[in-house]
Amino acid sequence: MSGKVREIAELMTVPEILEALGGVSRDTFYKWRQTGKGPRCFSLPNGELRCKRADFVAWLDGLYGAAA
Repeated sequence: MSGKVREIAELMTVPEILEALGGVSRDTFYKWRQTGKGPRCFSLPNGELRCKRADFVAWLDGLYGAAA
């Protein structure tokens, strides 16, 4: 698999993020984004959000570190 294809495969959709978080609601996720508390995401030209899996994992690690 080429680097570009691997990079695309590592993008998470909002439903995938919500599932990984164990059922956090879409509303909660978007509130976190508005307040800067959510994972780093970017918008596609059609308005859908994507998050790099590495950014999502780093965000979770940051939450875990803050709770310790």
